[in-house]
Amino acid sequence: MKKFLVIQTASIGDVILATALCEKLHAYYPDSQIDMVIKKGYESLFEGHPFIKNVFAWDKKTKKYRHLFSILKQIRAERYDLIVNVQRYAATGLLTTFGKAKATAGFNKNPFSCFFTYKAKHEIGVRGLHEVDRNQRLIAHLTDDKAVRPGLYPSEAVFEKVNVYKSERYICVAPCSLWFTKQFPECRWVQFLKLVPDDLKVYLLGGKDDAKLCDRIIANVPGKRMESLAGKLNLLESAALMKDAAMNYVCDSSPMHLASSQNAPTTAIFCSTVTDFGFGPLSEDSAVVEENRNLKCRPCGLHGYKQCPEGHFNCANFIEIKELTDRL
Repeated sequence: MKKFLVIQTASIGDVILATALCEKLHAYYPDSQIDMVIKKGYESLFEGHPFIKNVFAWDKKTKKYRHLFSILKQIRAERYDLIVNVQRYAATGLLTTFGKAKATAGFNKNPFSCFFTYKAKHEIGVRGLHEVDRNQRLIAHLTDDKAVRPGLYPSEAVFEKVNVYKSERYICVAPCSLWFTKQFPECRWVQFLKLVPDDLKVYLLGGKDDAKLCDRIIANVPGKRMESLAGKLNLLESAALMKDAAMNYVCDSSPMHLASSQNAPTTAIFCSTVTDFGFGPLSEDSAVVEENRNLKCRPCGLHGYKQCPEGHFNCANFIEIKELTDRL
């Protein structure tokens, strides 16, 4: 086995978790070439990566299938020993089946799975089964059955850039999510941040679209040393900052997986979703904070909603702020 391709074209968090496969393959086949197919826009995650050689970025927004077949052509030219597809959709199944690899691996729920050399059962909702464990089943026949933590590799230059923020003890807070029901409410973040000790600097993280929320939170927590870096740091820079934080407070969203990739201390707040879906934090120092009243409506969905289906959002409102401050 000299050449591997891992396919994961979903969200940022899914791509980060898929790097656990690359870590395992590299450990067993240190001289091999490992490439990835990802969604366009996330290429910066792999800048300067020490062992992922090629990153094929699929543009899903414009001329989606024209770009898909362009990537297929490039894949076929590489003649991989193994293509590993962690997705369950036909488009990536097509890349896998017609990529001219010596062997292929994917989940049984993919429409093209009947053509895969190796198939693994895809299960969601199994207690204790994390996404990295689920994915590891695809390469267990070549390595072992134990998953490893995902990994990203900010360069020395990246760490030097964020060192300016590390002159004192600090925490990072990533308050946003793409889904309303995955996001801890703004007013609850304010409640928590008012209780943060004065000797801690607070950095709010997120993308450009999150800047307004971060600014509002800061405006409602007067007297605290807080700074919004939303839209000012890229993904690897955010990961490098999170690595040395005293604590990282995140929702069930991509910053949680950034923290896992650095083995950074993590407190993950789960509102409408649950860890049994397989997407909890993986750092050695990590904890999940969630409501403890066993709401019958929770979980209400795998990915979250734009509003609470029941209209009360108690999965967020019943979370005790003390559980957050206990992690400081």
